[in-house]
Amino acid sequence: MADRSTAAVDVADTSGEEPLTAKAGASTGDGKSRERETAPQSREETDRAGSSATVSAPELHSGHKLARRYRLEECLTRLDGFSSWRAVDEKLRRAVGVHLLPADHPRARSVLAAARSAALLGDPRFVQVLDAVEEDEIVYVVHEWLPDATELTALLAAGPLEAHDVYQLAQQISQAMAAAHREGLSHLRLNPGAVLRTSTGQWRVRGLAVNAALRGIDVDSPQRTDTEAIGALLYAALTQRWPYEDDAYGLSGLPKGMGLIAPDQVRAGVHRGLSELAMRALANDGSTASRQESPCTTPDELVRAIAEMPRIRPPEPVFTAPPEYQRTSYQQGSYGRPAPHAAQTAPVIVPPPPLQSRTGKALKWGVAALLIAALGLGSWQLADALMNRDAPQQPETSQPVDTTDEKPEIATHKITGAAEYAPDGAPQNADSVGNTYDGDSSTYWRSRSFVDGPRLAPYKQGVGIVYDLGAEKDVSAASIGLRYSGDRTTVELYAADSLSSGTPVGSMKKIGTATTRSTTAKVEAKEAVKTRYVVVWLTHVPQAPRDQYSGSGYKQAITDVKLRG
Repeated sequence: MADRSTAAVDVADTSGEEPLTAKAGASTGDGKSRERETAPQSREETDRAGSSATVSAPELHSGHKLARRYRLEECLTRLDGFSSWRAVDEKLRRAVGVHLLPADHPRARSVLAAARSAALLGDPRFVQVLDAVEEDEIVYVVHEWLPDATELTALLAAGPLEAHDVYQLAQQISQAMAAAHREGLSHLRLNPGAVLRTSTGQWRVRGLAVNAALRGIDVDSPQRTDTEAIGALLYAALTQRWPYEDDAYGLSGLPKGMGLIAPDQVRAGVHRGLSELAMRALANDGSTASRQESPCTTPDELVRAIAEMPRIRPPEPVFTAPPEYQRTSYQQGSYGRPAPHAAQTAPVIVPPPPLQSRTGKALKWGVAALLIAALGLGSWQLADALMNRDAPQQPETSQPVDTTDEKPEIATHKITGAAEYAPDGAPQNADSVGNTYDGDSSTYWRSRSFVDGPRLAPYKQGVGIVYDLGAEKDVSAASIGLRYSGDRTTVELYAADSLSSGTPVGSMKKIGTATTRSTTAKVEAKEAVKTRYVVVWLTHVPQAPRDQYSGSGYKQAITDVKLRG
């Protein structure tokens, strides 16, 4: 059974990226019996909490360095003998999160083991564990920091999510947790504070195994616990309500004594299939509030249930015409009649009735005379043109050509260095980046072969290289030679802050983008960007056959890169 008593002490997920807000009565329970969530701790839980209460969090301060590398910046949480910090990795010059606890803490060994197991998973759908170390009587765990990501808690504060966003949330989180459970890892603390959406729309989970280990949480049915937690996330995303009676994570709970109500009965307009899916995941002890479908008790079952649903597409973008092109109310057809389209229906011109009077006859003969004269003049001009067609042409006096408006030739910048750009800590082929600007088209840098494509996300946001121009220069165009053609390669250019930058591309200034099916991608910027470091970032790669380096799959290789300004 899940350790639900911890929720009454600790509501927010303290994975190092948000402050803790202690709130009594918060819940992560199954909703079937709320007394189970607010009941006192068992003797075993009380003994465990008492033993850890005697251990205080290490007395460290901002500016302290761990391993002469991680500089602590801001303490976000101090709870139950451990603390969580925002820090800076001075070696790679990037922000990280750090959990700290004394080496003699009763949960220190389990935290280290959980962190190392999570690091071995290497699934990009989870916030990655970067380091897990014991030194100087301190145990610390270092994990990714995602400055461009937003917590689900913050998203729900603005209102429920669109059906397409909830569908993506359900699909990506359930697939991620299914993969984790296949490797023997569980979360047990999956709540709105542990789920992030990046600027590219990818959902990521933080605190896998580590958050539960920090709190000493252990359950008999980890798959059931994580599946029910996913159901609670879907319920909250659809309704902006927490699916239990107690308020939690900034969300109001359900009315007292009414039990679990389907999302489409809580709020109008909720997608019926997603409402059913949330209820199937929220099944309790083998029963479910859904009368039509069986409950989902593991993430794998939830993945299969989502696959059986019709795919929910994103809403169509709404085009709003600029004010100068908006039609008046009369032109918009206020009377219910559509305006005629010029390309389809030509206006009908009704001729006036014939003139029958004497004056009318005179006008008719006058008009006829004018037409005859016009035809005669036109015939004479045509004959004159035909006669002079073969006459020798007189040379024209040459005039000086004004070249003041001609664009100057764009210079190609010299590349002085390069390094692979891998913000997720998983480089592709870091030793061969020099092959992309050595002037030899037979040498290249290559990516690994991926199973799905052409879009690499959500499993990997992209692959690429950062180039050093030696000094700040204007960059307005690029030519990138590629090894593989096909559908399709998308290249994006960004201005980076350093050669070893770990900053996500979402936080960089974008120079331009291009999509191609050929072996050359040409990127043209709307305006030049002054920078010393340029990231060439591939987000889509084509399917390519097996070669001497990798099997068939979605992959790409870069041969020649030219940056121009």
